[in-house]
Amino acid sequence: MKAILENIATVQAGYSFRSRLEAQDSGAVAVIQMKDLTSANLVDCSELVRVDMEVPREHHLARPGDLIFRSRGLTSNSAMLADDPGIAVIAAPLLRIRVNSKHILPEYLNWFISQQPAQSYLTSCASGTALKMISKQSLENLEVAIPSLARQQLIVEMAALAEEEQRIMKKLADKRQQYISSTLLQLAQGE
Repeated sequence: MKAILENIATVQAGYSFRSRLEAQDSGAVAVIQMKDLTSANLVDCSELVRVDMEVPREHHLARPGDLIFRSRGLTSNSAMLADDPGIAVIAAPLLRIRVNSKHILPEYLNWFISQQPAQSYLTSCASGTALKMISKQSLENLEVAIPSLARQQLIVEMAALAEEEQRIMKKLADKRQQYISSTLLQLAQGE
């Protein structure tokens, strides 16, 4: 089964601040920015900037399960908001994707957006020369493959295991390189 993204989720533009963000530790509202999206396609809520502003309307607030999409820059993918950020908004130019269908897992959609078919489509829609941008409408028109919920869950679990394997393999390669360098240095010094 396939569906257009706007038929399974709502896409909303991030909150547009009129001026530069003035961080305040006692601010009532946390702000999710581009810098809070990790390379593992997750939102890191540990260092969200807080601002002193009126609490925005409910539809502006971020909540666990939302996907935060990078609409500008070199990479056009999403990050999963897994933790509860409390009262938080997403700053423009980020887009919020909120799944509203019981037939798709947010984690699966987050994985799907970073896969080759979705990335090819998004690249073809990108505008701008120096700074590529994906419009809200282009994102809403993304065609999403939707297998059964059980298969989606399996894909999410296998993707997490593959990512963990890559992390372990990199750590192992780094340790091996350190060992080889140390051994060769000892040989060079005649030890």
